[in-house]
Amino acid sequence: MAVFKVKFTKTKRDKLAQILWILNWISVVSGVILFSLGLFLKIEIRKRSEVMAKGDINSVPNMLISVGVIACIINFLGGKICYDCTDGEKFNRWKLVMLPYIVCTFCFTFCILVGAVMCYTMRNELEESLYLGLRDAIKFYKDTDIPGRCFLKRTIDMLQIRFQCCGNNGFRDWFEIQWVSARYLDMASREVLDRLKSNVDGKFLVDGVPFSCCNPISPRPCIQYQLTNNSAHYNYDLMTEELNVWMKGCREALLDYYTDIMRSIGIAVFIIWLFELSVLTGVRYLQTAMKNVLLLGDPQCDSDGWLLENSFVETAKYNINIIKNLGKANQISTVSGMNDPNMDVQTANCGPENVPTKSIPKA
Repeated sequence: MAVFKVKFTKTKRDKLAQILWILNWISVVSGVILFSLGLFLKIEIRKRSEVMAKGDINSVPNMLISVGVIACIINFLGGKICYDCTDGEKFNRWKLVMLPYIVCTFCFTFCILVGAVMCYTMRNELEESLYLGLRDAIKFYKDTDIPGRCFLKRTIDMLQIRFQCCGNNGFRDWFEIQWVSARYLDMASREVLDRLKSNVDGKFLVDGVPFSCCNPISPRPCIQYQLTNNSAHYNYDLMTEELNVWMKGCREALLDYYTDIMRSIGIAVFIIWLFELSVLTGVRYLQTAMKNVLLLGDPQCDSDGWLLENSFVETAKYNINIIKNLGKANQISTVSGMNDPNMDVQTANCGPENVPTKSIPKA
């Protein structure tokens, strides 16, 4: 029994074809939107690639860009098919193409759904990439005179100002690395020498942060150095007073920024998936209705259209049997090829045929 069977008159079939022609052109626009969303996300990730570790974080934008291009091609073809379905003679050119087209379009719409889901599952990969990338970038903050790293100081400073953050996980990350270049340390100063000697690795570590960590909204002048020393500042208590530096880590700030972007993109992609699925449903009805018209032989007659010719269970069993038969046929052909007695048999060259043998003389 057909699933969701609907009866179509000639007028209804023509109207359905015209509506689907318009919807397919709208779907072309949706493909452009998918491409644009993927390109936008790729550009946003590339903007801050200096503070991201290499990984599969570009898989989502690449997926959206690819799906967007395919959407434009498939829906352009779908619009042409639906336009020709208003004429029975023109439909004959597409009757063998429509079913493979519907199968390919179904797989394509599934890829759109996968892209929407990936927008929500990318957070863990992005968080790991940001953690590793920011850790290395902060470590090389002081290397302003080393080629390939001289840009990192400016990158980190602009990042902390732009996203109102400090460090990787927080401002205390700066306490664990030497972020002041050795060229700006006074090696004649006893304090500097003592601090270098007190560290096992010979690093100049201070309980301070770069200027870009300062919160300009704070009414108090920025305290960059000796943040943990209450006696170094008047009317200051680290444990009770809110510091005038940004408390949030840049990893969290960037993760929230990209999560908001991907959440919005995921919603847009999911809406496009629903729209593409509705268009595919209409094309399926049109294909089955036009197929039945050809079977009846009267272009003006009423015809039935459906999503599935049989029930879901019967359709699933039928497709499973097809797959099994294909596997068995492949296995039989392989085995028969291996057991063929006429294959790979070497024949001896016995020379010319019908040559009489020499007679043996009698003793």
